[in-house]
Amino acid sequence: MHIEKLSLINFKNYEEASLTFSDKINCLVGLNGSGKTNILDAIYYLSMTKSAHNSIDSQNIKFDENYFSIKGTFANGKDQNEVVCYFQEGTKKSFKVNKNDYDKLSEHIGRFPVVLITPYDTDIIREGSETRRRFFDTIISQIDSNYLRHLIKYNNNLKQRNSILKTFNKTKKINYDLLENYDNVLIELGQEIYQKRYKFSNEFKDVFLKKYAFLSEELESVNIEYSSNLSSSDFAHDLKGAVNKDVALERTTLGIHKDDFKFLIGNNPLKKFGSQGQQKSFSIALKLSHFQVIDESMRHKPILLLDDIFDKLDSNRIKKLLNMVIEDQFGQVFITDAREERTREMLSSLNISAAYYKIHAGQLSPV
Repeated sequence: MHIEKLSLINFKNYEEASLTFSDKINCLVGLNGSGKTNILDAIYYLSMTKSAHNSIDSQNIKFDENYFSIKGTFANGKDQNEVVCYFQEGTKKSFKVNKNDYDKLSEHIGRFPVVLITPYDTDIIREGSETRRRFFDTIISQIDSNYLRHLIKYNNNLKQRNSILKTFNKTKKINYDLLENYDNVLIELGQEIYQKRYKFSNEFKDVFLKKYAFLSEELESVNIEYSSNLSSSDFAHDLKGAVNKDVALERTTLGIHKDDFKFLIGNNPLKKFGSQGQQKSFSIALKLSHFQVIDESMRHKPILLLDDIFDKLDSNRIKKLLNMVIEDQFGQVFITDAREERTREMLSSLNISAAYYKIHAGQLSPV
């Protein structure tokens, strides 16, 4: 699968832009701040229905405008699909495929998969458990629509439960019958989500360990451990036993929304004991595993977006990535770089041909 054409109107720093891409390697070159990353983000938008960098749609509109439009044509063999995202301030975001609307945006997730690798992927390691859950939920949601529906329903129920906990705290009265309705949903959906996360984490780990060994040349031992309240033999009992604590804190303290994926080097937390290089290798291995899992599950390669990797990654890791390109492990690839000559030298040294696009102040042109 690849994106053939991309058109933008009032998206970020682009007043209007239109490009046709190669189905192999595409290099977007230009000074920092010129809008290279915004092109990748537009492609990400068409896949995931939102920005990779700013989830507030209104903040992705060009300054002094009140709407944006992103249109892309995706090809998979002989099949072509036109995807259009339109957002205007004060209205609901519109997403159409071949001029057909979705009942729910979540129905779009997984149809046109992408994997984005950025210099900031180490945030998955350094930040809190929510970031790691989001990373794994994004992957599972792309290959399992039921999982995404259950997750959305669980989170909506969780918000409602937290709301009544605040009411209970203010009134100093607990309506146990009302609370039980919310608890039953958390227990039932929580078990579904837990089982899928548990199964997926084990399968993902097998792929990940091979990717990490390739990138690090097997110099150290790493691991991923899935941790959840629901591993308890009687989560329902534990949830009911935490009611007084939940009311006092005005939030639900147990459930799959507290799950974590622990990243280890040896037997120690990677974010505390791993070097910067080890953390980079770990984060790239996570993204490459993401790519492989989507590829194997959906039987077509996601679009790979490599944002500013030459500036932030050392030459050894870059060469490892590009060797995978040479071996045709990827399909369509986008690379951004502020220095055109560096990209040309790197790809030329490996006999990799590519299409080049010059970007300057929101203007694009093939080179």
